[in-house]
Amino acid sequence: MLDVCLLGSGGMMPLPYRWLTALMTRFNGSSLLIDCGEGTQIAIKEKGWSFKPIDVICFTHYHGDHISGLPGLLLTMGNADRREPLTLIGPKGLERVVNSLRVIAPELPFPIKCVEIEGASQTFEMNGYRLKAFKVNHNVLCYGYTLEIDRAGKFDVERAKEQGVPQKYWSRLQKGESVEDGKLMTPDMVLGPPRKGIKLTYTTDTRPTDSIRENAKGSDLFICEGMYGEKEKAAKAVEYKHMTFYEAANLAKDAEVNELWLTHYSPSLTRPEEYMDEVRKIFPDAKPGKDKMSVELAFE
Repeated sequence: MLDVCLLGSGGMMPLPYRWLTALMTRFNGSSLLIDCGEGTQIAIKEKGWSFKPIDVICFTHYHGDHISGLPGLLLTMGNADRREPLTLIGPKGLERVVNSLRVIAPELPFPIKCVEIEGASQTFEMNGYRLKAFKVNHNVLCYGYTLEIDRAGKFDVERAKEQGVPQKYWSRLQKGESVEDGKLMTPDMVLGPPRKGIKLTYTTDTRPTDSIRENAKGSDLFICEGMYGEKEKAAKAVEYKHMTFYEAANLAKDAEVNELWLTHYSPSLTRPEEYMDEVRKIFPDAKPGKDKMSVELAFE
């Protein structure tokens, strides 16, 4: 099961009723944060989640509304006597940007590892899930992220017995381990074909791209920028390389996702729900994202 919380749904500037865009996930005792704008700490506190299990923070890009909350979060982690290492992932320039921000958070009791994304896409395996960064189209270097949790095939008792696999090794093989005891026993000897896993895709600050369509394909949840709901702002979206609600809905339709959450609203967009009837004509399972909006994504 993957816990997902859209901590904030605003773009450009925090508002009294809307924090800046940040996403937090929890799986298997570890937490992942994507983007960390001003107010992210408060959003986490309001949600009732903990800073302590955060072991990876990813950044889509380095505009202030996506990273300006990092120094304060690092200080809070340090004040909580954190000792475990923290991994930061982001576009080229990550180490330079983080070191600049750390002028106001210079001494921390835990190590930080900066991993800069290379090329148009890069995949990371960590904490029981697979995280893929893929390049999108903003006015600075920017990436979207897909998080996938695989699910092994069902354990086949009859196959295990037929192949003489001792019962004491069944649980290890079911967990994906190989065992050697006179002969090599591998998980494929006792497991059926892989079952459907869990897939989450998050992208913001971009024009529609093929990379989004391809990487979001079949996602259980697609969280996508909807900077503008007003149709008359379509030209502005093109000029500043952002997206309208309707472009996001078409991406969701093309990618055949299960559900779409819109996020990263313009500060001038006060009531995103007013535009949802038109959005749902394109993609029926669309929702306007709200701060602290949450879901538990479970295996089928």
